[in-house]
Amino acid sequence: MNNSRVSAEMGQPRIVAFVSGDVTGDNVIDQVYLTGTKTSDSPYIQNITLLVRDGRTGITASIPLHNNEGYNPTLFLGDFTGNGVDEILIGMATGGSGGIINYYIVSFAGNRARLLFDSDVYNNQFQYDVTYLDNYKVEVVSRPNNERYIIDISLRGPDYLNEIYDSNGKLKSPITGFVDPLSGLYPVDFDANGVYELLAYQKISGRYHADSLGYILNTLRWKNNGFVLQEQYLAIYGAQV
Repeated sequence: MNNSRVSAEMGQPRIVAFVSGDVTGDNVIDQVYLTGTKTSDSPYIQNITLLVRDGRTGITASIPLHNNEGYNPTLFLGDFTGNGVDEILIGMATGGSGGIINYYIVSFAGNRARLLFDSDVYNNQFQYDVTYLDNYKVEVVSRPNNERYIIDISLRGPDYLNEIYDSNGKLKSPITGFVDPLSGLYPVDFDANGVYELLAYQKISGRYHADSLGYILNTLRWKNNGFVLQEQYLAIYGAQV
């Protein structure tokens, strides 16, 4: 096979994820695909598009995604709204150092595409302030719900602490950390009622990405035509040296 033919074939859209289930609400199984294009020397996939083939009519609808490239695109079907019809959860990893993943939830009930969740919107809403304090503490403030958490880092190794604090536990200079955008969004039916909630993970970092302090875990549920914060947790790592 010549090189020009190989290049042409690699540039053609192909199915990169597939699930089946009733997403239109007519009690007939539909087929849900993600298609995309990739090159021969990289697992990175571009032009990722959602396709839904109606099991009753055979008609296929194409639904574009504005963040439409990444690694390892995934599909999951589940009822997130309580209407008895499966919605479509889409994920695709960006491949960056923060482990960030773009997510969407799309409803196709009644053969009409409607975006229910967009990770860009979530990331803009759920912002945090991370500030190092004296006496080996780090403060994390969640802006949307005005919650404040304190992480004790006194068990970190002396090399780490001596870079930040003097012998009296006072900061040598102001330091701020950061919380990454979504790195995980997991469907979990917490109350076992057949309707999925969402468990969202965001990594907390200190001076740099590898300086991991823990995770913010938000649980979201569908209410009044949108996903709202139900509970929030801060999970920390054990002692690090």
